[in-house]
Amino acid sequence: MSECTPLSGQASSDSTTRRVLLAVHTGRADIVELARAAAARLVKAGMVVRVLEDEAAALAIPEAEVCPFGPEAARDVEIVLVFGGDGTFLRAAELARATDAALVGVNLGRVGFLAETEPETVEDMLAAVEGCHYEVEERMTIEATVLDADGRCTGGTWALNEVSVEKVERSRVLDVVLAIDGHPLTSFGCDGILCATPTGSTAYAFSAGGPVIWPDVEALLVVPTNAHALFARPLVTSPTSVLTVAVPPDGTRARVSADGRRVVDVPDGGRVDVRRSDRPVRIARINPRTFADRLVAKFGLPVRGFRDARSHGPGHEAPIGRRNVLQRDVASAHGLASSWQGEVTCGDPDGGA
Repeated sequence: MSECTPLSGQASSDSTTRRVLLAVHTGRADIVELARAAAARLVKAGMVVRVLEDEAAALAIPEAEVCPFGPEAARDVEIVLVFGGDGTFLRAAELARATDAALVGVNLGRVGFLAETEPETVEDMLAAVEGCHYEVEERMTIEATVLDADGRCTGGTWALNEVSVEKVERSRVLDVVLAIDGHPLTSFGCDGILCATPTGSTAYAFSAGGPVIWPDVEALLVVPTNAHALFARPLVTSPTSVLTVAVPPDGTRARVSADGRRVVDVPDGGRVDVRRSDRPVRIARINPRTFADRLVAKFGLPVRGFRDARSHGPGHEAPIGRRNVLQRDVASAHGLASSWQGEVTCGDPDGGA
């Protein structure tokens, strides 16, 4: 993790200018209004606001720079502000990854696990951006190389969350051979295989039964989806491993889907090699919460014991209130409370003490 650095060391014609790129889900009027208000505040603070060409008309921010969607959109940009859900965040990650710009999201979707803040705390987030009071953490990404039966490269892509090797025809079963570092491990029929990063462990891989991996863990995750096999458990491998999914030439047609956004066809008899990418995605962190706090908040986990737990539902922060189970006398009697360092973010729904 690194401290906030304006412009992140990028070359700029004006080193004193701080630029912010907005990435907005413009399909909802409330999100558009929130983005407009944020832009007005940033402009008033002396920052330059940039918007994407396909969003400019809906946002109608007169002071904004306008640029097309592409690798140049985040050039000379310090931070990309995302207003929307995880889908909008992943779209913005395509832009930020081409530069050193950091991403920070306002959750306006459902769970919004990638987002840093909720709508009610936007003002605090903007104040942190204005004052450069945030840290930047680098999240591992992966790259997928698609090869034909003769080993020739036919395409490739990258992902922040996961690369999914999946069947094209819904009525068929996809036969695959899974290999790690060039050594065949197992084969089975399935709907597909997910190769995920620690960041992606709370996304598609989690829904498919994979484990949650802390984002600072250096590892790759393999999760078969609906496999017809006894040995089809999720696997956690070395971050330097090469994960290979091979498709027999007489099997079902397959394709690669990266973060649900980029699709590459797999030739008959071809394979997909997935490995760690050299280029990470940078995410700005404004709140001091730990990853465990985020799990509690985003999944509405009961931390006061099941008798007292009342979930706010996934994706919603809960107020701090009544002590959790680790701070009760029964926990103290077993020596559990001695290692407890403070309050959790999920408290009493009624705000009780």
